[in-house]
Amino acid sequence: MVSVQELSQIRPSKRQIDWQETEFYGFIHFGMNTMTNKEWGDGQDSLALFDPPSVDCRQWVKGLKQGGMKGLILTCKHHDGFCLWPTQTSAYSVKNTPWKNGQGDLVAEVSQACAEENMKFGIYLSPWDRHAPVYGSGEAYDAFYIAQLTELLTHYGDIFEVWFDGANGEVAGKQQRYDWQRYFDCVRQLQPQAVMAVCGPDVRWVGNEAGHTRVDEWSVVPEALLSAERTMAESQKVDDGTFGRANSAQQDLGSQTVLAAYQGKLVWYPAEVNTSIRPGWFYHAHEDQALRSSEELFTIYQQAVGGNSTFLLNVPPMPNGLMAPNDLIVLNELGEKINALKKENHVPTATCQLTNLIVDPNTQTYRSVQPQEPAQLLFEWAEPVELSGVSLKEVISFGQQIESHQIYTKVDGQDELLATGNAIGYQRIVRFPKRALTSLEVRILKSRGNYHIEEVRTISL
Repeated sequence: MVSVQELSQIRPSKRQIDWQETEFYGFIHFGMNTMTNKEWGDGQDSLALFDPPSVDCRQWVKGLKQGGMKGLILTCKHHDGFCLWPTQTSAYSVKNTPWKNGQGDLVAEVSQACAEENMKFGIYLSPWDRHAPVYGSGEAYDAFYIAQLTELLTHYGDIFEVWFDGANGEVAGKQQRYDWQRYFDCVRQLQPQAVMAVCGPDVRWVGNEAGHTRVDEWSVVPEALLSAERTMAESQKVDDGTFGRANSAQQDLGSQTVLAAYQGKLVWYPAEVNTSIRPGWFYHAHEDQALRSSEELFTIYQQAVGGNSTFLLNVPPMPNGLMAPNDLIVLNELGEKINALKKENHVPTATCQLTNLIVDPNTQTYRSVQPQEPAQLLFEWAEPVELSGVSLKEVISFGQQIESHQIYTKVDGQDELLATGNAIGYQRIVRFPKRALTSLEVRILKSRGNYHIEEVRTISL
């Protein structure tokens, strides 16, 4: 049986903390599939088809940054095996296309654009390769994959995330059993600060590709989840490759109730929420009127980033090499909403009263005194302020400790409950109907151990 003390003692690595602080970042799917109007290419399309006339990676990066993102993950190779860099491992790459007379390197251009805009850069390298003759041959393919991974990890600067999915289809009747540990060791050796996501040991897939989130997301979960996605059982089984929209079956992965009878090891394995701005991952002109609105994406952002996860949003460029105008409009609107969410904070103008908490002089955080007892943070204003929510943050370097909280205000001297919740973790955005308030009280009812509250920030949007 797992004890509360065990739950309390699990901590994230520095790379996991750095990744969590990235919060919101983009996915770019662009390649041969963009030119052929497919989601999943079979690796047999003519290299002559890849000749985008107006590639502008700076436009991509600036568009994502305008949307509030802090990084970008590029699909360097999808399942068709087409490589966006001049790899030495395969002829099926940009080096043998008409684009820039075979002298182009799209990975280098995206990496450079990210560096210029102070955006983090990450990579996706599909383990399933429908073009490579050695796929399904065991060690020979593992060596082939490691060679590609090594090129990407050594030629393009710092990598903040390596995105591994478990795509594992057949090619000519053969299926590869991936040597995952060998892949992980390669990343650790060449990019030790990079997190590995989905099939990797650092970041967990939330469980669907539709942007759905759990009510409570726990970063401390059973070790068995580390290998849960290493074969694609759910996320890519639609025939044409478009993503499914079903919720994950397990909605509680880490509460004390779920873990009470668990006998195994626990790990810090936080969640990433991924989805696309369009119905598919690659650009298709017929989806131009099917974009998600900025309102819908803003809701996902609040539930993901404001629910102890990160948010990975795919925005696919057009065949000409530019992002679609409508996509950029949505991104701009989304960025404005995120900026407005963070802009106004009435806490600095309030008087604050603490119960069972102190301000830690070393960290300038609200630190618990007796974590087994309830605690309160009471903020009061001389004049009413318009509020619609509150953002709460734990210092996750001390673990994920808080298990239950409530938000109150006073009306005619009586306590009125505004909202209630459980897990906090890196960030919890709590919303309630907008109203004028003269007080806001955060009550921490239950925790696993000593906790540090890094931030209490009011929301007026």
